[in-house]
Amino acid sequence: MSSVIQRLERAQLRRVPSFQAGDRLRVHFQVIEGTRKRTQVFEGVVIKRQGHGARETFTVRKQSFGVGVERTFPVHSPKIEKIDIAARGDVRRAKLYYLRDRVGKRARVRERRYTGPEERVEAGLLYDPAAQLEAEAAAEPEAVDADGVVAEAAVAEAVEAQAQAADTEGVPTDGTAAESEADKAASGEPT
Repeated sequence: MSSVIQRLERAQLRRVPSFQAGDRLRVHFQVIEGTRKRTQVFEGVVIKRQGHGARETFTVRKQSFGVGVERTFPVHSPKIEKIDIAARGDVRRAKLYYLRDRVGKRARVRERRYTGPEERVEAGLLYDPAAQLEAEAAAEPEAVDADGVVAEAAVAEAVEAQAQAADTEGVPTDGTAAESEADKAASGEPT
């Protein structure tokens, strides 16, 4: 894949909490109904997480009035306002398709006792494009000549050498005094 596409996809990545199959989530999703926007909360068990990068998706399953309902969300979708982790599941599989055949108490996933301290994840982009452009500009190599001298240092050395040469000759470094002496000589005044 080209670097342009990778850069565009990296700019779309959002901060999301770390979760896996078996965890119970509350997904706050924006729904547009006509001209109105509202937030709908979908709570259920994650049965799979697949893909990577900007194309990564996860599927959440819940029982609604005795009917199993599954919904697949893009992980980095801008329509997802936030993802809350209600419980961590104790499972040993990456895909929990077997939950589709189970009903009632058998469809439950056992909860992990202690998972360690929870990390706080704030909504927003994972990579800030403005900060990334500043970092790239700062990382650009400076102009270097054949001797390995940086361009700014070479200019400073040249100005310094010119000033020293002017001091030894007694000629001022700025061009205004030299012009005034030439004007005096042209008019016939002694210097």
